[in-house]
Amino acid sequence: MRRLGRERSRRLIVCRWARRAIFDNAAYNSIMAFKHRSVVDSIPAYKQGKSAPKGANRRAFKLSSNENPYPPLPSVQKAIKDHALDCINRYPDMGGWKVVERLAKDYGVDSENVVLGCGSTEVITQLVNLLAGPGDEVVYPWRSFEAYPIIVSGSGAASVQISNRLDGGHDFDAMIAAINDKTRLIIVNNPNNPTSVSVRDDEARRLMEAVPSDVIVLFDEAYVHFNTDPETSVAMRLYREYPNIVIAHTFSKAYGLAGLRIGFGIGPSEVIADMRKLSLPFGVTQSAQIAALASLEADAELQERVQALIEERDRIVTALDAQGWQFPRPYANFFWLPLGAKTADAAARFTDEGLSVRVFEGEGIRISIGEVEANTKVIETCKKVKDDGIV
Repeated sequence: MRRLGRERSRRLIVCRWARRAIFDNAAYNSIMAFKHRSVVDSIPAYKQGKSAPKGANRRAFKLSSNENPYPPLPSVQKAIKDHALDCINRYPDMGGWKVVERLAKDYGVDSENVVLGCGSTEVITQLVNLLAGPGDEVVYPWRSFEAYPIIVSGSGAASVQISNRLDGGHDFDAMIAAINDKTRLIIVNNPNNPTSVSVRDDEARRLMEAVPSDVIVLFDEAYVHFNTDPETSVAMRLYREYPNIVIAHTFSKAYGLAGLRIGFGIGPSEVIADMRKLSLPFGVTQSAQIAALASLEADAELQERVQALIEERDRIVTALDAQGWQFPRPYANFFWLPLGAKTADAAARFTDEGLSVRVFEGEGIRISIGEVEANTKVIETCKKVKDDGIV
């Protein structure tokens, strides 16, 4: 017992010394210079959506991250409670094969065509790191998903950002014109984040016809469940017609598993096999895999929730149309207000009203579809912005 007591005391002393040493060296660490890849200095840090603004005597809402405002489906919560806690001390199945096999069955492909990642962002990172490096180029629309330039720069490749059309959609003529011998990947974001504009099937097909067969095209469809555009491109249809397509999907949005971090990619078996080599070992936790499997079993529950969010989106669109707003028709679980120079003034009003929105300085504001109460508050705030002459 004495020996155990002395050992415990020694560990406490060591821990206290370590904490004190870290504290004493804080100033040194803050100014330390170190050798590193110079490209990192040019990479913009990803900015997470702000939390709901704090304020007295009001309810605030976070509408800045395109999150599902509701918790995981009831059956998914039960699966996590019943099966996830007793495996936390063990490494997960690194390949996530149960999830992979279920996704392969649902999408009508082989297991060799499916890869998991920590959200679709990691799937995209796997693909970029596989295809592109110094001297190579990746073509994608801009403005679009903020992680694209970070991922591309991290690989050492160059970003070729193609400005969106005035309506917020991809400029496919310019994307096609940008293809050259250095092009290693082209990204299509459907619906586009942050403008929420859908890609039409004829546009996607025109791109595919122009792209060399040895250049991969990524269709990033994080918000596919909310896309009600009757003319939209469906990447799985194209996948069965063209040999050079990879599709990225996520469980973060419609399924409401953003905090568990799980997404997947579908593509040619040769590409998927090499993407697996670049995946983060044990990156997708067993809890995430359990939740994903349960989510795939709860299709009826999922469709009910997705439909509710679509109806709320349509309610907002109808109200803003009546107020005289002009903005792109949204096909995701968010919408875009192109405010230009008035962006900061409008954003301040939303914050004052207890609404956290995603602000793109000098360009516009992206607002997620939230709870019914939050959406009503958005409608009311938009009216105030309009009435005050900010827009």
